[in-house]
Amino acid sequence: MKRLCFLWLASLSVVTAAQAGPMGFNGSTMAMGDFSPNWKEAWVNHAVTPRDAFGVGSVAMRSDDKRLTRDFKELTYTRLVQRINGEHSQTNFWLLGGVGRVTGNDFAGSKTMLAPGVSADYETTRFYASATARLYRENLGGNGINHDFVSARTGFSFYEVDYEETQPWLIVEARRMRGLSDKTEITPMLRLIHNRYFVEFGVNNMKQGRFNFMYIF
Repeated sequence: MKRLCFLWLASLSVVTAAQAGPMGFNGSTMAMGDFSPNWKEAWVNHAVTPRDAFGVGSVAMRSDDKRLTRDFKELTYTRLVQRINGEHSQTNFWLLGGVGRVTGNDFAGSKTMLAPGVSADYETTRFYASATARLYRENLGGNGINHDFVSARTGFSFYEVDYEETQPWLIVEARRMRGLSDKTEITPMLRLIHNRYFVEFGVNNMKQGRFNFMYIF
C-alpha cells in the first residue's frame, strides 16, 4: 500500500511539473514557448524559493486583420500564493507580474508596459483545468494601450502511464485579447507529457496552427 501511494505521488508530481504552471520547483529553471500566427511568446524563469521565481520574456502580438502589431520585452515575477493538496489532486493559485518596454507599428519609439496577472489551476493525474488573466497596459488607469488577456483551459489524459512513460492528453483552450481581436480563439491540442517537459500542438477555430512547449531544467 505504501509503495502504491508513493508511485501515485511521484506520478502526480510529474504531471504537476509539466502542466504549464508558471514556475517549477525550488532551484529549477523553466523555459516555455507558445507560437501561433497572431501570438508568439517565449520566456524563461528561475525559482529562487519554493514560491518565487524571476525571469525574462518576450511577447509578439498581432491583430486578426494583421494591421496592428506589438512587441513586448519584460522582466517577470511569479509568486505561488497558495497550494492545496487533496487526497488525489492539487490546486494552485498564482500571482504574475511583468514590466518592460513595448513597441508597435502605430506609434514611434517604445513605451513602458505593465503586465500584472493572476492564475489558478487544478490537476490530478487524469484531469486538468486552469484560468489566467493578465493586464497588458501602458497605463493601469485605462488610458493608452490596453490588451487585457484572459484564457481558460481544460483537458484529460487518455490513460494512466508509468512514471517513465509519455502520457497523451487532450487540452482545449479558449482565449481572448482586448484591442487585437474581436473573436474568442478556441484551440483543441494534443499534449504529450514526459517527466519535466511537455509539447502540444493543434489548430484553432480560425484554422491557424499552434505549437507550445515547456521544459524544466
